[in-house]
Amino acid sequence: MQAKKTRRTSVDPIMDTDVAAVADFLSANHNDRVPWAQACSKPPWQVDAPNRGFMLRDGQRVVGTLLALYSERMVAGRVERFCNLGSWCVLPEYRSRSLSLLNAVLGQEGYNFTILSPDEGPQEILSFLGFRFLDTTSALVPNLPWPTLPGRIRISADPDMIENRLAGSELKLYRDHRAALATHHLVLLHGDESCHVMYRKFRYKGAPLFAIILHVSNADLFRRALVPLARHLLIHHRLVSTLVELRLVDQRPRMSFAVTNWPKMYRSANLEPRQIDYLYSELTCVPW
Repeated sequence: MQAKKTRRTSVDPIMDTDVAAVADFLSANHNDRVPWAQACSKPPWQVDAPNRGFMLRDGQRVVGTLLALYSERMVAGRVERFCNLGSWCVLPEYRSRSLSLLNAVLGQEGYNFTILSPDEGPQEILSFLGFRFLDTTSALVPNLPWPTLPGRIRISADPDMIENRLAGSELKLYRDHRAALATHHLVLLHGDESCHVMYRKFRYKGAPLFAIILHVSNADLFRRALVPLARHLLIHHRLVSTLVELRLVDQRPRMSFAVTNWPKMYRSANLEPRQIDYLYSELTCVPW
């Protein structure tokens, strides 16, 4: 009788030299539309990242991954370190080792952890491990060709215009994300007021369908500019609707429908839900 082959699996950090193998694995087993080699590489912001996440290997073959994006940010006057958990993919015959990847990431001390697109299955495990759900109550705004008054609200995607109208921490956010693969930028202008908007496109069957708002720097101006913004996104980007969470804009905009966005979770010893956002994450860097 032939002896059963014993698998020798190991959990290892994903380093720069591993990116090509991890990208090939994710393209073959997770989503072949994502440019994984770019998404797994160094993020567009400056950070001393310990790794790109962790991988499960059988010998030298990649059989599972849990990606991670790291950042350091000023929150309430102190530097906070963040680790955003990304694509968690393990081949079926190795699923019993899935938690070893999660334990490796969470075993890194001193981080606030976020996971912004958890599948339904892992949510119970994450809750048991101390993760809490964010309130993702949202408004869905139809993007219609509304008539607008000329000269009142201006909208620009021009990088020079955005650079000129932003300052301080908001300018840093823009510069950190201007090369992020999944992020699009607009600036809304009204007199001396400005609002920096970051959004990503939701695709269905390969075609862009609606805009998902990730960041709003001026909630009041955003709400006042919603009609021309919806028109701009429809006419210039062929996006038929806009989805924005109420936690980003304080209250439900007019002419919108109440919906619930997909779940998002975080774990932190220091931070409250209002201090958690969607920047420096897979939502800005991984175009699904």
